[in-house]
Amino acid sequence: MDEFPRISLITLGCSKNLVDSEFLLNQLRANGYNVNHEDVKNGDILIINTCGFINDAKQESVETILNYAEQKKLGNIKQILVMGCLSQRYRNELKKEIPEVDHFFGVDELPGIVEYLEGSNTIYSPYKRFLSKPGHYSYLKIAEGCNRRCAFCSIPFIRGSYKSKSIETLRSEAKLLSQEGVKELNLIAQDLSYYGYDRYKEYLLPKLLEEIADMNAFPWIRMLYNYPSKFPLKVLEIMDNFPTICNYLDIPFQHISDPVLKKMRRGISKKHTIELIDYIKSRIPNFTLRTTLMVGHPGEGEKEFIELLDFVKNTEFDRLGVFTYSEEEGTYSARKYEDNIPDNVKQERADELMIIQQSISRKKNKEKIGSSLDVLIDSEDTHYYYGRTEADAPEVDNNVMIEKKGEAIKKITIGDFFRVKITNAYDYDLLGIPE
Repeated sequence: MDEFPRISLITLGCSKNLVDSEFLLNQLRANGYNVNHEDVKNGDILIINTCGFINDAKQESVETILNYAEQKKLGNIKQILVMGCLSQRYRNELKKEIPEVDHFFGVDELPGIVEYLEGSNTIYSPYKRFLSKPGHYSYLKIAEGCNRRCAFCSIPFIRGSYKSKSIETLRSEAKLLSQEGVKELNLIAQDLSYYGYDRYKEYLLPKLLEEIADMNAFPWIRMLYNYPSKFPLKVLEIMDNFPTICNYLDIPFQHISDPVLKKMRRGISKKHTIELIDYIKSRIPNFTLRTTLMVGHPGEGEKEFIELLDFVKNTEFDRLGVFTYSEEEGTYSARKYEDNIPDNVKQERADELMIIQQSISRKKNKEKIGSSLDVLIDSEDTHYYYGRTEADAPEVDNNVMIEKKGEAIKKITIGDFFRVKITNAYDYDLLGIPE
């Protein structure tokens, strides 16, 4: 190739997709391409990394592709390549419907993209990524795929069975991220709890966590997406031993009613769910618990939904996300159950849960007024700096807002930690001043 055109990559969906994009961009950069995230310019080759998990995500991916297909027709973009989950699952359909796309690649075809662009897959560090901004926090994907068989989930069809990376590989990746200036390392996978079993025949998340914490490379280490069934309780001991591990867990419980949990094939009961929550709260002080819940799954009648409402009221989750059931073709739920709950009822139930959570979050935030917290500064605009506490994961949780006024504000810099006194509280955010 005589010259290397500019390549832009748009990443849709979750942080696991972002990690794939960063590995790909590093490979392309090693081959001499001018690469960047998101910032699409005229004349670019554009790669779109898609999500295909639920209806809203699929719709966003399709709309993004169609938008840039129009730009290609106008001559503003040279080529469009589509990768990721949507492409993996619906490649043939997309080829017919959007012929403007030059090529589609599945989730495990990153080397194929490099080869398609006439590059080499042998000239880059296998552990290095082209990090997206802001760069002071990043994600370490410890495994691919999933061995759970939740009735509603299409991830195993898209990403395949669980495949743990080796502990040695993950240490090497973590070391490079530290050298790049990452201060907050977020461990991610579709299911952290299962880590190691496919490779080592034992659940080794506690060992991995200890190995990474023992590097003394990151002020904050956070775990995201721990499956509740067979949760590795030794993780709590490791969290207690290493102050750099955030007292934060993201455990997607999805529901609490036993009939719904059984239809969802979650592998855990209401009794064991509550016992797990109570044990974690008793074991870890100042603990932050985030969860995700689903409403509208087949079998969720009014009784089951009220049970879910009571669960949220009684548990008082620190962080909560709610989404509505969408029938995903090929899943157990789609094959076995009728999706007979109207969309408007699903949305009403989701809204009702979030109204309760809003009140819980407001109460918990007001309790923080007058306290001093360590805050990692993420971004700024004209009026405020925005940061997060140990209780907040990037991109999904609350912010601490610091107004740009007074002499103390001069020491604030993005990507650093500062002690902040909380002066006011809102439903989901805090307001503070630097000490």
